[in-house]
Amino acid sequence: MLVALFRLLGRMPLSLLHRAGAALGWLVYRLSPRYAERIRANLYASGIGGDETQRQELLRAAVGEAGKGMTELLAVWFGSDEKVAGLAAECEGWDIAQAAHARGKGMIIVTPHLGCFEMVGLFVARRLPMTSLYRPPRLGWIEPLMLAGRSRWQAVLAPASLRGVRMLYKALARGEVVGLLPDQTPGAGEGVWADFFGRPAYTMTLVRRLHDKSRAPVVMVVAERLPAGRGYRLRFRELPAQSLVDEATINRAIEAEIRRCPEQYLWSYYRYKARAGADAPPAKAEGESRKAEVC
Repeated sequence: MLVALFRLLGRMPLSLLHRAGAALGWLVYRLSPRYAERIRANLYASGIGGDETQRQELLRAAVGEAGKGMTELLAVWFGSDEKVAGLAAECEGWDIAQAAHARGKGMIIVTPHLGCFEMVGLFVARRLPMTSLYRPPRLGWIEPLMLAGRSRWQAVLAPASLRGVRMLYKALARGEVVGLLPDQTPGAGEGVWADFFGRPAYTMTLVRRLHDKSRAPVVMVVAERLPAGRGYRLRFRELPAQSLVDEATINRAIEAEIRRCPEQYLWSYYRYKARAGADAPPAKAEGESRKAEVC
């Protein structure tokens, strides 16, 4: 019944969903001081925005964009195939991804929490078989909705577990595409500390390990929201092989994408926390220890 309701709401114009989302973003921001503080702290610490006036303008935009990220799921997950396909209004670099995939090693798609990252997997799965890693949500009732929304065309979902990682390796061995969120906080022992906007962030090693095993090219993709609900601009760019030597370099590539549309990054995400049991981050340069936050 809930899926049927969301499919009905998914027929609404994206512009209307985005306006409602911007309002929802501000409602959550006003009602949750902890959430508001996390957005401000992460955004301001990034150094993006220049002076105080510019940072305030960027913060206001980021609050609205975070809300859009929630309501647009109705269109992306539950809209008709035709409508969802049409949301990809512009595309830059798909030929680059096609050429990378044509080498026969498979392809690793990495998509940070920027813009409508949910669109990326669907865009690719409409054209190529794609297995995407996902972390089951804490609220169990959301998972069936997530699976229903993401399981479209040639999309296969792999849980963030040993079984799911094996599914990724097998997909690459078949020459298919796999997808990951490279700025998602990994489990203890599955990441290393690497700078992200000048602060240590526990960063997954899975991208590097998949590449080292398969030699599959790594392509970063962003689905940027266009104004007035006109859809999304997808940008594909292949990361040079030398960029995969360490996770810090991958983080720098993510930073470069964020700087292009910083208001659309999910600044509320717990990017600087580590899972329980993870090693503490490295000490500060001046010798002070930085205690890891544990979620």
